Amino acid sequence: MSLRFLAVLALGMASTAAAQDAYKLEKLADAPPAELAPAIKETLQAGGHRVLDGQGAPLVDVWLRKATPASGAPDGPKGAILYPVLAEGELIGVAKYAAEGYDYRDQSIVPGVYTLRYGLQPVNGDHLGVSVNRDYVLLVLAAKDTDAAVLDRKKLEKQSAEAVGTTHPGVLLLLAAPEKLPEGPTMIHDEGLNTWGAILTLPLQVEGQADAVPLPLQLTVVGAKTD
Repeated sequence: MSLRFLAVLALGMASTAAAQDAYKLEKLADAPPAELAPAIKETLQAGGHRVLDGQGAPLVDVWLRKATPASGAPDGPKGAILYPVLAEGELIGVAKYAAEGYDYRDQSIVPGVYTLRYGLQPVNGDHLGVSVNRDYVLLVLAAKDTDAAVLDRKKLEKQSAEAVGTTHPGVLLLLAAPEKLPEGPTMIHDEGLNTWGAILTLPLQVEGQADAVPLPLQLTVVGAKTD
């Protein structure tokens, strides 16, 4: 067997593996899950987005709020916080996992429906170096989250830990969206973190603004902190 053949074979295998590992995002016309409490469901957009795995199978569907209350219009990061206009415990959307997923701590997320609430990584020695920014989304079982009001941090952390069956909340890392937003639904692969993030636009309800103000963000749905 020639060295040239082996090189071509290796390149082909690498290309196939890369294609199989590529996650995709598509628009979803389906209405939010019926399992949601009415008070949660009424806050959501009619359609959502679906993340497909490397084989084209659905992994998770995401629906965002129609208008998430915010302290002001987006004006960039504040220190280690990417999205300072959001409040801790704020409902930003829901997710429905069609297959088993994993959070940023590599904790298992069983198929089902979860609310997504904004949270900040605590500033203490236990979390030093876990991520470059403090922004996360915490998952809560939809059956346990029936009110769209802001959740107290302790209650949110407790219910999120229960959602993944551990002592630590189930968390999805939030990263910055690219400066130049893609025209269509897009997943971004961060090679340094080895994560896949869905580029989404969260409409904000800002006092004094008649129309919703867009907040682009990157929701990490695949990849975990390994160090």
